[in-house]
Amino acid sequence: MLGFLIGEALRDLRRAGRVAVSAIVLITLSLAALGGFWLLSANLERAVARWRERVRIIVYLKREPAPAEAKALVEQVQAVPGVAGVLYIGKAEALASLRQLLGKDASVVAQLPANPLPASLEVTPAAAAATPEGARALVERLSTLPEADEVAGSGDWVERLSQWQRLLTTIGLGIGIVLAAAAFLTVTTATTLILHARREETEIMRLVGATEATIWLPLLLQGTMQGLIGAVLALAALVATHSLVAPRLEPLVSITLGLPDLAFLPPVNVLALVLTGALLGGMGGWLVRPGREP
Repeated sequence: MLGFLIGEALRDLRRAGRVAVSAIVLITLSLAALGGFWLLSANLERAVARWRERVRIIVYLKREPAPAEAKALVEQVQAVPGVAGVLYIGKAEALASLRQLLGKDASVVAQLPANPLPASLEVTPAAAAATPEGARALVERLSTLPEADEVAGSGDWVERLSQWQRLLTTIGLGIGIVLAAAAFLTVTTATTLILHARREETEIMRLVGATEATIWLPLLLQGTMQGLIGAVLALAALVATHSLVAPRLEPLVSITLGLPDLAFLPPVNVLALVLTGALLGGMGGWLVRPGREP
């Protein structure tokens, strides 16, 4: 029985001809567009997560405290609401970090008459304070410390990156929906043409006792096949594009976003694309089944 249904579905697919090909192309384009934006969004989401973990607030001190005073100050700041961790950085340690950062130009530091860098506290915000509003509130609290000369640091730009990630997801979903609607209509048209082409055959099948399910299941299968073919082609295009483009973009992405690589779609998204393709095609075949034709 299954072999008969699949054979009929393949024959119906051949009958649809160019209309079926157009439906497959539109499904491929819609899923490739959706998958492409998902790919960009997923990597931006990774970058946002990494940078949120790296958000730091620096409290520059008016003077370098004695070791005992520094320890007491760290404990005091650690007790401030919204603080997850505190690291004291002395003037000498700050100068050593500057030398390391300058690399081959570190000799410039040796020409300084004195160490101009202040002692500071590197504050790691708690999760609740990693948002722009939470970070601003924490900066205000830290600014009230008598030892604080200046407080710097905010998560605003991380939030803007997160907004770009959400915008890309929305745009991709919108483009995918528009193209998917066109693909759905094309699948429906192809199935309608098949249904009219086999009208006489359908009547004969009814006369010999064939059930309605036996008549319309091949239409459902041929629509589903169009969707699956489109989904496979879209995934193939995404894999090929990712393998060609990702290695060239990764050095730039590493510098700008701090990501070591550009990851491909997670398995959940891949499965969602395949199921969406099958659903698009299957719904087109189901809606024009013989029992619903005008």
